[in-house]
Amino acid sequence: MLREGQVFYADYAKPESLCDEAWKAIYQYIFALAHGADKQVFYYGDWIKTHGIAICSCNDGLRPVIFKLETTDEEAVINYKPVV
Repeated sequence: MLREGQVFYADYAKPESLCDEAWKAIYQYIFALAHGADKQVFYYGDWIKTHGIAICSCNDGLRPVIFKLETTDEEAVINYKPVV
């Protein structure tokens, strides 16, 4: 179960304690931010005016969770074995 204020760091892989369904709902935004979308404004610049930020929600209609995704200056490090 997610708690308000939790912070997760992700690049290509789902953080260990993040819900699988939440990851399915947000991974494309994380991937975009990790690959240069932080240089422009998401959502056509009409309601989020800050670079490097995306707001999205989990698709669980009974227990909705809103996520604020932000870029950082931290370098991504692969600390898991990729599935080939």
